[in-house]
Amino acid sequence: MKTKYSDLIDQTFDFPSFDFGLANDQLTFHGIPLTEVAEKFGTPLKLTYLPKIGSQIEKARKLFGDAMKKCNYNGDYYYCYCTKSSHFSFVMNEVLDHKAHLETSSEFDIDLIGHLYRQNRITKQTHIICNGYKLPGYVNKIAGLINDGFENVVPILDNLDELDHFLKVVTGTFQVGIRIAAEEEPNFEFYTSRLGIRYSDILPFYKEKIADNPKVNLKMLHFFINTGIKDDAYYWSELNKCINVYCELKKICESLRAFDIGGGFPVPNLLTFDYDYEYMTNEIVQNIKNACDSNKVDTPDIFTEFGSFTVAESGAAIYSIIAEKKQNDNEKWYMIDSSFITTLPDTWGIGQRFILLAVNNWDKEYQRVNLGGLTCDSQDYYNAEVHVNQVFLPNPNDGSKVFLGFFHTGAYQESLGGYGGIQHCLVPAPKHILVDKDENGEFTYEVYAEQQTSESMMKILGYEMK
Repeated sequence: MKTKYSDLIDQTFDFPSFDFGLANDQLTFHGIPLTEVAEKFGTPLKLTYLPKIGSQIEKARKLFGDAMKKCNYNGDYYYCYCTKSSHFSFVMNEVLDHKAHLETSSEFDIDLIGHLYRQNRITKQTHIICNGYKLPGYVNKIAGLINDGFENVVPILDNLDELDHFLKVVTGTFQVGIRIAAEEEPNFEFYTSRLGIRYSDILPFYKEKIADNPKVNLKMLHFFINTGIKDDAYYWSELNKCINVYCELKKICESLRAFDIGGGFPVPNLLTFDYDYEYMTNEIVQNIKNACDSNKVDTPDIFTEFGSFTVAESGAAIYSIIAEKKQNDNEKWYMIDSSFITTLPDTWGIGQRFILLAVNNWDKEYQRVNLGGLTCDSQDYYNAEVHVNQVFLPNPNDGSKVFLGFFHTGAYQESLGGYGGIQHCLVPAPKHILVDKDENGEFTYEVYAEQQTSESMMKILGYEMK
């Protein structure tokens, strides 16, 4: 009878896959020997594998480049990174090493743009797409970039009033985009997105506010679907409606030359993940071309804003099992040495699931368990995978240490968890290490941040440590 954890994985999934592997019954991630890392640096532990960020950017460029070539598409492709997914300097450095462009969401994002420019990481020719609802501070800082000679800063108008604010503070001519208020999925709580300008207002708004204004040019139409790029009737319907709006605008607006596909490619959150990136890219490009050809207008340059797709697969969180508790006849708990609310807030806040695998003890028998965090909060647990309503992990009877990992966690978790700030129940944020490769292909490790200290929290809370 096959009862080992490795048997369970082999019987359930196509393994190895998604940069996972096995060496001496221990898990590797992008080739990284995770047990060695956990033993060397301790747990709980966050890690980021930097080369994965660049490889994702190049993957998307190849997908869109191949799709454009296949259908003789006349236009360029621009890869933009959504800074909100992870603002860390080590992420931005990898992104910019691969000549990606940027998308911002709020006022302080523009301060980040300024730092990157002063460090010679970007130029005044870098495309900066400015999304989000724009309070006066955000408007003024975007205008500051434009007035300072940044040639490709494009504020995306989220509502009918924003243009008036920009006209007051931008000194010369400038470019704008318009975000379309897409319809939400049928199972959403409301019908139309709160973001953007509704379909019926876009053409009248352009004719009244932009067409005859020598100071402003409409460059881009922005299309965003909250649930990302999916092969379903809802996505294709909304995409084609937006393309048709582009075509109608293009007939009367010579300056319009870009179509921004907001909402990114999905990220694997289970080992049975099956998504045809090539097919989806081909269909998107072909749909845009077909609509433009039918309307006899030029095809636009295509921009994408990929955040999670860029960084998620670079990240992992590693924990130790510190105790086992059997609370009744059916429920057994493995207690981890951290808190899910602190380190993986999406699992608690929106029920997000990540790939969960044991790091070691693959040669041991498995058992069904619930995972519990350290806090006294009843919601600090993880007990369901995407593919099954339970978690299975090794059950070593020899007292050996059990390490487990959550993977593809590189997007949003640090910002949502309040990195460097106050954590739930004052459970500290874990150590964070960066993994790279040297010129010989050997792994290198850098401690980016030690585990959060009591002193740092007490200072934020206004207490003096003596």
